[in-house]
Amino acid sequence: METKNTNGSRSYEHDSIGWFEDISEKAGQVQTETLRRILELNWGVEYLKKWLGDIDVRDMDASALESLYTSLVPLASHADLEPFINRIADGDTAPLLTQQPITLLSLSSGTTEGRQKYVPFTDHSARTTLQIFSLAAAYRSRVYPIREGGRILEFIYSSKQFKTKGGLTVGTATTHYYASQEFKIKQEKTKCFTCSPPEVISGGDYKQSTYCHLLLGLYFGDQVEFITSTFAYSIVQAFRAFEDVWREICDDIKQGTLSERVTLPKMRKAVLAIISPNPSLASRIEESCKELETLNWLGLITKLWPNAKYVYSIMTGSMQPYFKKLRHYAGGLALVSADYGSTESWIGANVDPYLPPEDVTFAVIPTFSYFEFMPLFRENQDCSSAIDDFIEDEPVPLSKVKVGQEYEIVLTTFTGLYRCRLGDVVEVAGFHKGTPKLNFICRRKLILTINIDKNTEKDLQLVVEKGCQVLMSKGRAELVDFTSHAEIEKQPGHYIIYWEIKGEVEEGILGECCKEMDASFSDHGYVVSRRTNSIGPLELCVVKIGTFKKILDYFIGNGSALSQFKTPRCTSNQGILKILNGSTIKRFFSTAYGK
Repeated sequence: METKNTNGSRSYEHDSIGWFEDISEKAGQVQTETLRRILELNWGVEYLKKWLGDIDVRDMDASALESLYTSLVPLASHADLEPFINRIADGDTAPLLTQQPITLLSLSSGTTEGRQKYVPFTDHSARTTLQIFSLAAAYRSRVYPIREGGRILEFIYSSKQFKTKGGLTVGTATTHYYASQEFKIKQEKTKCFTCSPPEVISGGDYKQSTYCHLLLGLYFGDQVEFITSTFAYSIVQAFRAFEDVWREICDDIKQGTLSERVTLPKMRKAVLAIISPNPSLASRIEESCKELETLNWLGLITKLWPNAKYVYSIMTGSMQPYFKKLRHYAGGLALVSADYGSTESWIGANVDPYLPPEDVTFAVIPTFSYFEFMPLFRENQDCSSAIDDFIEDEPVPLSKVKVGQEYEIVLTTFTGLYRCRLGDVVEVAGFHKGTPKLNFICRRKLILTINIDKNTEKDLQLVVEKGCQVLMSKGRAELVDFTSHAEIEKQPGHYIIYWEIKGEVEEGILGECCKEMDASFSDHGYVVSRRTNSIGPLELCVVKIGTFKKILDYFIGNGSALSQFKTPRCTSNQGILKILNGSTIKRFFSTAYGK
C-alpha cells in the first residue's frame, strides 16, 4: 500500500514514523517512564499529596512507583477532580493539580453528558496535538501522497472565548489549538495549507464561516488535496448548506465579490483580499452543480474537487449516522477516519489509513498520557442492579491488555488528571508492535432507561438503522438527524425518538418505521417491560426541516464550537426538548406489542 515519497524535504514523515515505531516496540516500558515523568513534574501538588503524602517519587524506581501509584491513588471521575479545577478557575494559584501554572481551560462539548466541563489545557496539550496530526499525516502520505504547496479544505471553527472569575481563558480545545503556534507549525511541516485565513476560522458565526470555507475551497478547487473537519457532522452540514447557496458562491467567484450574508467586517476584509473575478471557474462550477442537482448531489466532492485524494474526519461512535451521507457526497473517494482522542487527552493514531472507517483501529501513543484499561464484562441479561450492562474488574496497564477484551480507558495526564475514568468503551483489536490497537465501541454512559431497561447510544443507533431500512425501502426520503428522550412524566414511561426527514413519505410507512424500531430494542429489560406494559409504546416524532440546526444554534449559543459539536443522541435538556416538541409536526405510536 505504500508509495515512496520523491521529495527529500519531507524527512519529517520518516522521522515521525520512525519515532512512533520505536516507542511502540517498547510501549510497556515507555508507559512506565511516562507515568514517572508525570509524577516527577507534578510532585507535591495538593491532589497527589492527599494520596501519596510526603513520599518523594523522584527517588523511586519507575516500576515500583507505578505499583505504588496504582495502589494508593484511587480511580476518579471528572466530578472528583472538579473542585480542584473550579478553584483554579477562580484564581487559586497554588499547585493543586500541576506544578506548571494553568492559564487555559478547555470546554468539553457538553453533548454527551448534557453539560460542559472544564479540562486543563497546557503547552503539552498543544504539542501532542501537533505530534498526532504530524504522525497521522505521515502515515496517510504513504498511502495517499499529496503535493507540496497544495491546500486543504478544512471546515474548522473556533468558538468564543471567555474569562473565568480568576482570569483564566476558557474555550474549546480546538479553539486553543487553532490559536496556537503549533497550528501554524503543522502547516509548515506538512507543506499543505488551509484554504481559509484565520479570520474565517475564528469568526464566531459558523454559518458565515461555512459559506467562506466553501467559497474559498472552490476558488482554490484544483489545489485542494483533501477535505477535512474534526467530525463528519461538520462536513455533512457544510455540503447540505452548499446545496442551498451554490448559486451565490458562483456569483461571488464570477464577480470577485462576497455575499451580503457575510457581515463580519474582519472576515469580509480577509476573504475579499484573497479572491478576484474568475468567470471561467464560476461557469465550470455552475455547470457541475446543475448536473449534481439532478443526481441528488451524488459524488459532489469528486466532481468539484477533482484532485482531492481523500476525506478525513472522525467517523466512529456518534458520527456513524452521518457516514452514509458523507459517502454519498464523496462518491468513490476514500474516506479516512481521523485519530482517537478526547478533550482530556489524545489516545491513538490511525496508522492504517487505507482501511475503511468501519474497520479502523487506533494505535495507542504511549508517551501522551499514562493509560490504564478497566476490563468490562457483559452483565447477565436478567440482572437489573448495575448502572449499565458491564461488570468491572481491576484496571490493568497497557502491557497487560488482551485481544478481544473490552475495556474502559482510565487516564493519568500531564495536565493534572489522575486515574480519571474517561467513560469510553474500547476493544483491543490487535497490536502495532507492542502498543494496542483499539476499536472504539461506545460511550459507556447509559442513555435510555426508565426502570429495568438499559439501552446505550450504540443500541439506539442500531434501532434507528432498522427504522431507516423501512424508510428507504418503502419511501422516497432520507433521515437527516435524530435524537431521543426517556419520557417519565406520565406513567407508564416510554421512549420518544425524534426524526428530521428530507423528502415525502406516507404516514403508513412512518408508522411501520416506529413499529420496527420498537421491536428492534433487544435489551431483555426493555422487552419484558414492553410486554407487561410497564414501559409504554415507542413514540416517533417527526420534526420540521431545520430543527436540528436550531439545536446546533442552541449549543453554539451556549459556548460550543461547530468543530466539537455532536448531536446528543438522548436528551433531558429542557431547552432542547422545547425546540423538539415545538417543531414536531407528526406523532406515531408503536403497535409492536399490541396497544
